[in-house]
Amino acid sequence: MSNESMRVKTVMKRKYLLMTIAVVFILIPAFMILSLYMGGRSFYVCGVVIIILAMIPFAAAFEGKRPKARELTVIAVMCAIAVISRAAFIMLPQVKPIVGIIIIAGISLGPISGFLTGCVSAFVSNFMFGQGPWTPWQMFAYGMAGFIAGLLSRKGIITPEKRIFVTVFGGLVIMIITGPLLDTCTLFTMSSTINISSALMVYSAGVPFNGVLAASTMATLFILCRPMTEKLDRIKTKYGMMNEDGFI
Repeated sequence: MSNESMRVKTVMKRKYLLMTIAVVFILIPAFMILSLYMGGRSFYVCGVVIIILAMIPFAAAFEGKRPKARELTVIAVMCAIAVISRAAFIMLPQVKPIVGIIIIAGISLGPISGFLTGCVSAFVSNFMFGQGPWTPWQMFAYGMAGFIAGLLSRKGIITPEKRIFVTVFGGLVIMIITGPLLDTCTLFTMSSTINISSALMVYSAGVPFNGVLAASTMATLFILCRPMTEKLDRIKTKYGMMNEDGFI
């Protein structure tokens, strides 16, 4: 590869990184907050907008080419598995394998695919569990679990071979990121007055629920991470899916 080609590729990566940061950490959180104040059924609109925004870096990762049906099909299948896994345990509050499935998608398919899987899975499954102002927050919280898993997987920090690392990561991401994000939504929507006292009450009350979700996520990863990633890797190898730089 010539120096010019490498320079162009480096510039493209930087632009892609900046766009991804803008979408994931600025635009989508802005719509999350906006959904709290718009009233009515604006959370439906915000949910759809978040999915569209999440599709932007996904499409851009193909460097001007249209994503092929096989890439979209794999993500759609992972979303379906995540939704079904949540619905299967509808009678057991917080015992949900959905975040574990999203993390597996992130590890195998990349950070953006993991984020997109989390957003779509939360939005679709809430048609069974109930839509509300919490939906955009749930989409972002689940999406971040897949996004971070994808980033750490690209760096070799968590891999299917490191089963214990992946399992522990699943518990930590629930207790440190996903759970507190959802608790923050509860704070904004359920508390008449937001202060240190109400914040402590909401976050402390959420710890047991987050703990149950963390435990179910860890169990899901311990049992399913390696076999599912092996199957996904075979599919990627067979059909030449996803690019080698791990953009998506």
